[in-house]
Order: sequence, then C-alpha cells, then structure tokens
Amino acid sequence: MKEEQRLQEELEALGTAQSDGVSPAERKALLRLGADVERAWHAEGATIATRKRIVRMLIEEIVVRIEKDSLDLVIRWTGDDHTALRVRKNRKGQHRWCVDADIVELVRSLARQTPDPTIAAILNRTGTTTGKGNSWTRSRVTTLRKHNNIAVYREGERAERGEATLDEAAEALNVSPATVRRLIADGVLPASQHCKGAPYVILVTDLGSADVVKEADARRKRSSRPPPSANQSNLPFDFQ
Repeated sequence: MKEEQRLQEELEALGTAQSDGVSPAERKALLRLGADVERAWHAEGATIATRKRIVRMLIEEIVVRIEKDSLDLVIRWTGDDHTALRVRKNRKGQHRWCVDADIVELVRSLARQTPDPTIAAILNRTGTTTGKGNSWTRSRVTTLRKHNNIAVYREGERAERGEATLDEAAEALNVSPATVRRLIADGVLPASQHCKGAPYVILVTDLGSADVVKEADARRKRSSRPPPSANQSNLPFDFQ
C-alpha cells in the first residue's frame, strides 16, 4: 500500500512539475520508442487485443461531429498532438464488403438481358468477385440485385424492347450463329455487349436492314456452294 501511495505521489509531482523541454538524448529515445510501437503493431504475433491496447495507449480522445454526408473527427494523441479527419458516411445499406460500383452497374445492365445464373457465369468469366472475394453464384447475384433494387430478368422483356439474341438473329437471317458473329465482327451488323462474354444486344430493326440481309444472303450462298471436284482444274488453261 505504501509503494502504491509513493508511485501515486510521484505521478502527481510529474504532472505539476515544470518541463524544461526535451533534451536531444530524450528526443532520440522517444523516436526509438515510436519505431518500437510500429514494430509491435506489425509483429507476427500481434493479436487484435494487442493492437487495441496500443491504440488505447496512444489515443486519449476522439471528438466526432456529424455532418450531412460525412463525419468530422479530431483525434487527440497522448502528448497533446491532434489529427483532423473527414470520413464520408456510408449510404443506407452500404458496408465494408460492398462490391465496386462498376460491378453493380454491370449487373444492372445484364439483368435486363439474362437471368441470375447466367449473370453469375458471366461475372466469373470476367474474373470479378464479391465484396468478400468469393466467386459468384445465383444466390449471390440475387442478393446483390435485391440490395441495389435491381429488378429480376423477365422472360420476353428483350423482345418487348425490340432486341434479339444471337441465335434469334441467325434464325431471322437464315444463317448460322457463327456467320452472325462474323457479320458483327466485320461491322455489317450493329451489336453491342455490356462486357466480354455477355449476350449481344442486337436490334430487330437492324436485322431488316437491306445491307445486312444482302450480305447475309451472299454469305449463305457462298457457304452452300459445293466444293470443286478433285479432277476439276481451277486454272484457265491446261498443261497437257
């Protein structure tokens, strides 16, 4: 008890004593302690509890002022130093595991073209992952849609917008799907994709274009032309 009282008296004396500043040797020692804190924080054996204790030792107070879309913080460190921070507030439903906004917009576009299982397959082929780094499944796409108020794909909505799939375009032009791909690649048939591997967006009106129909007919005729016979010469003259 006497030892505890002595330490308390020493602490109070240090608190009321006038400081003559920090000597060069003391400054060097303090900087060395700062490096030790960093090593302790990143040490292999440091646990969450260890880091919490370090934070409690270094931070005396955090003052938070709530603004419309942000939090203004003032961190008061041990030693009376201060750090001002402004942190943007999360929107309703937003959390640390949210996926990137561009993925949400991609799903928003794909949901107008195809159902959730196909969307999951497309996202996996592009190499994207969920907020937690997992691969995509139907249920995860469904959760993302509902979280962002994206309507589920409805069978027939593409047709209502005047859009055709690759297979539907091939049937309309009486050619193979491979020929339709070549027409798109050659710039004959206008089409777009929301990302690589996504379904083509082809307008039915473009399928009726005179140039598209003419080129599709020409390619169909070329592909149906019988190959020359083995004894038929393609040369304009005979060597015999």
